[in-house]
Amino acid sequence: TRGEVGTSRAGRARRAGRATTTRAAVAGDETDAEARMREAMQMDIDANIPVEASTMRQTFPLAAVIGQEKIKSALLLGGVDPTLGGIAISGRRGTAKSIMARGLHALLPPIECVKDSFCNADPTQPSEWEEGLAGKASRDANGNVETIIRDAPFVQVPLGVTEDRLIGTVDIEESMKQGKTIFQPGLLAQAHRGILYVDEINLLDDGVSNLLLSVLAEGENVVEREGITLRHPCKPLLIATFNPEEGNLREHLLDRIAVTLSADQMLTFEDRVEAVNQAMGFQNSAEQSVQSVEEATEGIKTSIILAREWLEDCTITKEQVEYLVREAVRGRIQGHRAELFAVKAAKALAALDGRSKVNADDLKEAVRLVIVPRSDILDSPPDDQPDDDEMPPPPPPPPQDNAEDEDKDENEEEEEDTEEEEDDVPDIPEEFIFDAEGVILDKDVTQFAQQTNRQGGRSGRSKNIIFSNDRGRYIKPVLPKGNTIRLAVDATLRAAAPYQKARRERDPNAEKKKVYVEKGDMRAKKLARKAGALVIFLVDASGSMALNRMNAAKGAALSILESSYKSRDMVSIVPFRGDEAEVLLPPSRSIAMARSRLDQMACGGGSPLAHGLSVAARVGLNAMSTGDVGRVMIVCLTDGRANVSIEKSNGNPEYWGPDAKKATQEELNQEVADMAAKIGGAGMSVLVIDTENKFLSSGTAEELAKNAQGKYYYLPNGTEREIAAATASAMMDAQN
Repeated sequence: TRGEVGTSRAGRARRAGRATTTRAAVAGDETDAEARMREAMQMDIDANIPVEASTMRQTFPLAAVIGQEKIKSALLLGGVDPTLGGIAISGRRGTAKSIMARGLHALLPPIECVKDSFCNADPTQPSEWEEGLAGKASRDANGNVETIIRDAPFVQVPLGVTEDRLIGTVDIEESMKQGKTIFQPGLLAQAHRGILYVDEINLLDDGVSNLLLSVLAEGENVVEREGITLRHPCKPLLIATFNPEEGNLREHLLDRIAVTLSADQMLTFEDRVEAVNQAMGFQNSAEQSVQSVEEATEGIKTSIILAREWLEDCTITKEQVEYLVREAVRGRIQGHRAELFAVKAAKALAALDGRSKVNADDLKEAVRLVIVPRSDILDSPPDDQPDDDEMPPPPPPPPQDNAEDEDKDENEEEEEDTEEEEDDVPDIPEEFIFDAEGVILDKDVTQFAQQTNRQGGRSGRSKNIIFSNDRGRYIKPVLPKGNTIRLAVDATLRAAAPYQKARRERDPNAEKKKVYVEKGDMRAKKLARKAGALVIFLVDASGSMALNRMNAAKGAALSILESSYKSRDMVSIVPFRGDEAEVLLPPSRSIAMARSRLDQMACGGGSPLAHGLSVAARVGLNAMSTGDVGRVMIVCLTDGRANVSIEKSNGNPEYWGPDAKKATQEELNQEVADMAAKIGGAGMSVLVIDTENKFLSSGTAEELAKNAQGKYYYLPNGTEREIAAATASAMMDAQN
């Protein structure tokens, strides 16, 4: 049964943890035989200690997963060294990401915790206990702290988790009972010394994910909020999974996770059949499926327990560290986290293999797991081989006269000091995985790197978040400023809870209230919602444009309108022709209205480009001021031929009438440049599609894009499909 398995696991865990300590304590007074007898007696006692079983349901065993050897190896390293730095697994749907993460939990040995600790404090590390535990911990008759054995925790962080739930907050019920502030532990406290699992980490709120990784990097959670000031240890193994189709992980997060691997792999036909059989067998009879790989599972459990003991004595030489640093430099990796994580991975590999020293194979595997996925690799390795003159020259032969004597002396020294010489020579790979130019030399590693190397550094969803106090998702409570529109009831009660007893005693009324809340207890909700995007199509409808690419521009605009509608972004159409620009379609999500108005758009006349930019900028700024739009992109379809001054478009009398002032071409270009610079300074993205139908573009449209700090495409003969594709690509870049 699960209880019996847990008891045996507890015995093995405590035996492994106490073996070295027991020998050291009795070595001075007892013989080895007596020490072994004492240790055997302690093992029998430990084997009968009950284990507080986990509430987690039966999971698919990791040993039954077909393929994914790299990921399983990385997970085992995390089981050996929970401080490894975290493991991120990317993969599409149905690639067993979550199954492998949960399967590792069943392999971890149980942990011994201080009985009165809320964060699984280690009794052998009193310096890491949470504040106040030393004074309140229960002790037996001999003064020893009472402990309890429980399964290693497995805590999953939900996507909608709030900051309070993550780091901890005030326990309202206990605070009201005791009349003082009582801390309610969060998910980070529960996960200490276990596994903290985050599914779809790329969709997790940025603030929460940054806070999560900061706490894990420090190894300690400091809580200072709502009258609480305390700290507790937080050193779980982070396992994160995400689907790259829903958006890649930000560079900031990837850099702080030790190992990032891809679960997307091509299985053979036989392996796919076996995977289906394993899954069906587990669905039909989970117990029988677990028993079929019980021997392998028990072997892995034992290996992890023993490897944790080896890890304490595992060493890595200076030369081996230099090898890892050189690989990171050759891989063009910025920062030092890659080398630090690689050192930990190499030591964990050695410990898992039952060795106290890192060898060349450990270094190469650490490079593959940690450094290669972070590297900025080239697409293909060079074909040229290094020249012969670059190879080091062979050593000169020894003198013939003394050759025999030296051979005899060397043989004698080797026989006497073989072990010492082996210890002195560091085991380093003979070749680098990266060459000096950052190209991976090993073809097998190249394929693995291209599979795991991250593409892009931002999540697929929009990162523009609008904070408000009236609409959106509840993020965190804040002190109210002015009138409180949305009251954070939970935070208000937590703030008032410690004072209920005192307020009830001060109340002179005979009939007491159930809850006493004062104005100083009020907390408001800080809400956040995804900011939509506004795409403004600034279409040149002048005579020159109509002659060139007007039909193609209309088709491209309609195509982009459809894709914008699918992503729930708003669109606006601003054509400019004649003497001025107009807002043909205000910001809207109505695709039918946009299609109708674009089809009815008239063409011909002058080209008031500067006024068109001004009107588009005004539409974008007004939309951003409403709080519903966080990103504005202006797609300008023009040939760049401005011939109407913005002064005339704005109705300046000097530019009207028979004696009207006429702007020079230089002045017209300067007006366009000034307006483009203002748009770029306002934080709006600009895409200029130059459709000037000449042998070479005059360059005015390109200059417009440069002044607006935007993108430029020259498509004089492009079809509507090509123009739409270029626009969609630029919009995707702006979103990322």
